[in-house]
Amino acid sequence: MLAAWLGLAPAAGAANPGTPPLRDYAIDVWTSREGLPHNSIRAIAQTAEGHLWFATWEGLVRYNGLDFTVFDRGTRPGLMDNGVGTLFIDPQGRLWLSDSRGDVGRFDPATNDWHWWPHQAPAPQVIIQGMQADSQGRLWLLFEGNGLGYLDTDGKMVYQPSPPDMPLPVSYMRLAVDARDRVWVGTFDGLVYRDTDGSFHRAPASFHLPPGLAWPYVAPDGALWFAAGDGLYRLEDGEAVLKHRVPGEGHLTALLQDRRGELWVGTENNGLFRIGRRGVERFPPSVSIPGGRISALFEDAEGSIWVGANAGLFRLRETLIANVTRRDGLSGDYTRSVLEDRRGRLWVGSSTGLDVVDEDGDIRHYPLPESNGRAPAVLSLAEDRDGRLWIGTYGDGVYCIDGGKLRHYGFGDNLPAGNIRAITVDDNGTVWLGTQHGVVSMERDQPRLVRAEGVPTGLITSLASSRGALWIGTIQGTYILRDGQVEHPDLEALGGARTVFGFHRAGADMWITTDRGLFRYRDGTLARVGLEQGMPVDAVFQMVADHDNNLWISSNRGLMRTDMATLNAVADGRQPRIAVEHFNEMDGMANSQGNGSSAPAALVRRDGTVWVATAGGLATLDPTRLDAFRERTPPPPVIESVQVDGHPQGWQEAPRMRVPGRSRVSVTYVGLSYLLSERIEYRTRLEGLDSEWIERGRQRNVEFIGLAPGDYTLHISARHPGGRWSEREAVLRFSVAPLWWQRHDVQALAALGLVLLLVGLYRFGIQRYKRRNERLAELVRERTQDLQQQAQRLLLANQEKSELLTRLRLRSDAFERQAHEDALTGLPNRRQFDEALARDLSRARRSGRPLSLVILDIDHFKLINDHHSHAIGDAVLHEVGALLTAACRASDLPARLGGEEFAILLSDTPADEAEQACARIRELFHARSDWGGIDGLRVTFSAGVAELREDESGSSLMQRADHALYQAKSDGRDRARLG
Repeated sequence: MLAAWLGLAPAAGAANPGTPPLRDYAIDVWTSREGLPHNSIRAIAQTAEGHLWFATWEGLVRYNGLDFTVFDRGTRPGLMDNGVGTLFIDPQGRLWLSDSRGDVGRFDPATNDWHWWPHQAPAPQVIIQGMQADSQGRLWLLFEGNGLGYLDTDGKMVYQPSPPDMPLPVSYMRLAVDARDRVWVGTFDGLVYRDTDGSFHRAPASFHLPPGLAWPYVAPDGALWFAAGDGLYRLEDGEAVLKHRVPGEGHLTALLQDRRGELWVGTENNGLFRIGRRGVERFPPSVSIPGGRISALFEDAEGSIWVGANAGLFRLRETLIANVTRRDGLSGDYTRSVLEDRRGRLWVGSSTGLDVVDEDGDIRHYPLPESNGRAPAVLSLAEDRDGRLWIGTYGDGVYCIDGGKLRHYGFGDNLPAGNIRAITVDDNGTVWLGTQHGVVSMERDQPRLVRAEGVPTGLITSLASSRGALWIGTIQGTYILRDGQVEHPDLEALGGARTVFGFHRAGADMWITTDRGLFRYRDGTLARVGLEQGMPVDAVFQMVADHDNNLWISSNRGLMRTDMATLNAVADGRQPRIAVEHFNEMDGMANSQGNGSSAPAALVRRDGTVWVATAGGLATLDPTRLDAFRERTPPPPVIESVQVDGHPQGWQEAPRMRVPGRSRVSVTYVGLSYLLSERIEYRTRLEGLDSEWIERGRQRNVEFIGLAPGDYTLHISARHPGGRWSEREAVLRFSVAPLWWQRHDVQALAALGLVLLLVGLYRFGIQRYKRRNERLAELVRERTQDLQQQAQRLLLANQEKSELLTRLRLRSDAFERQAHEDALTGLPNRRQFDEALARDLSRARRSGRPLSLVILDIDHFKLINDHHSHAIGDAVLHEVGALLTAACRASDLPARLGGEEFAILLSDTPADEAEQACARIRELFHARSDWGGIDGLRVTFSAGVAELREDESGSSLMQRADHALYQAKSDGRDRARLG
């Protein structure tokens, strides 16, 4: 079962290439903690504009992908009762619902109107469990334990009590109307149907349905299914044909046929499974699936499967990228290397040791001799031509698995101390190791440090053997060892690259992945494809080519795809920029942070699948499914609310909304997609004001103030990041009414009065014109001169004011920086750190997410000041600050607390990941030997790590981290301890 889930063993039979395995679904969960009013979901529906609706015992819930809106007896508009029985979408796109008191309601999303049909005697005042419409427009209702009724097209409720010989008093919540308008009802004592003449019948004996619970389901293609006992039957030519038998699953409680024809089946207490061309697929025990009864299954417009259960709401979202993590059996999620051996087994190196996925798909931990009570961290893997597996570790030397034998090469075997980040095997079968102090060859299984002139003697980050040459990656660029001679291509001169993470041979070319993009080495000449040429990130770790000529490139920000022809066109200068496809958490990655300086960090298996080591387990994808994910359907936008001067408006009640002049019009909107809805981008265009679209980013509202009188039409469009804008727009039409003095009739009267006044004044002026002409001319000249002088003085005063404001703003900015920034390191100072700690403590308590604190102290810093001067000490502190800034994530906060003491605040990070972060930073410290510009000067640090506990104060968290720091110093420095 685990093999089928992971896709590591070949599936029996021919699977539908369009049907992904269950491992390609991400599972999302919502409960009352996320805003649901109740955890029991009875029914799910989606209206035409895209909103999802959920029926619960505490009201009707509408979901837009970001927020739950609850309708109950206390809201306006409100329900007649909070207990919602079921939901139904009619052919006109209207939402029907029933409640626990026999009432029926209808919501029309096109007009935002609600209409209710209260309970009508003699129908019982009980919950209506099922609801379906027939071809005549009658809405059939299943009253719990009391029979059937229907709401006719005139709004009259007709009730038909349960016949004495029919088991309707023990009815189940499933009701279906077939193509002949027969109404099928599920009960705990078999299947019942009502014929068109009004008579009730049990299912024919020829159906051969087992006794007990049986219920109907009408699939989207019109097929009528029956769930009875442990079987699923389909009605064909008037007979029930057994299609699937699923013994041992208990009661079957919900059924869904998806758009591919696969059947999803919910059970009473055994979760969810799928039946299709892959056979019966179940989720492994490690996957969190609904507990208790599954009462509702629904496929939305984007193909996601929604599951309503007693334990909450679940969504199965198909993704391009699947993940293999600790919950699937890996010993740890922080994977560093992955290798497929010649037997088809998958070997996984991580910070917690070595795992192997056998040919049958089972994952097991391969024990290596423990170091200091912990499994060695595995950084690199390689298989030699004799089938032996070589394993490079962080600080524990090299292991070799030869059949059932395990051999260890430690630092006492001529192997330099430090970590082994790369292993390669050349054409002659020689194994080469990349160590912290140069390259080692394993000749006759004995380590020998390569000491040829020009061979690097520092940290080796990657290795590759190709065509008789050994390619060596370091933190100072690339070296090529060929026939005893060493070549050092100058990567830094072309793009500033220093650290080399990997190599990829493509024909006669060698592609080099670095911290400044991709470099192509061809016949001694370098070409670069980096950030300036369109790569979305600087640092790229490993590039692999799949069977469909796709190139996959791992990075700290997800996985990128391109092809070799495009890369060469940009490298040759024939194409100015490259446009790569970028995949991350939105496409299913549990963690978009790939791993570099370890190998292999990515591979293409013999079956064509791509596997990438990340900080959140192994990410895997099948490139044959790529086309289905290249173009997502744009999310349809809808207007959620309109307010005028803060008052809600019924904008759907009329074709064009009337707005008073000089009003503030506020519009809230949302794109109805349920695939990472918080990343949807928007743009608006107000016809009558805007000539072009205005992009709003992720802003979900727009406001207009003081619009001139006239007619306006607001257009709203949405898209997924990097995708197409939606052709379907949300549209709001409104008119701004003129003020009294802007009315045309008032303006006409004013114009007429003005004309009459001008005529009178003209006549009066003619009489006095000659007498006052000269005097008036002189007066005009004097006043004009005065006005010119006043204007000049005002212009000079305004210029002086602007200059003063500029100086004040610059001085304010400088004071603000001095108050929050450490002058020496440029890091946040103690004041800003305290403010960030208080803020993140409050956020962590509200969200329940982890928060970790690292306090680190430079070891023997006084000796640096004493031996090399305080100026060198200051330079070291400045470089430490720069290193911490580069090593930390964007969400982390490094700060200088004072002297040689620093702190890092890591949000959404548990203590074990914080320790791993300390380990990575320590690697960067160890890799540097010229601190403060002093060649050979090495700097280390001791660190204390503490994770926020429940109801813990910031001072307590600081004390625990301080205590752990002093413990690290007491244990010998250059280490981290958990407090």
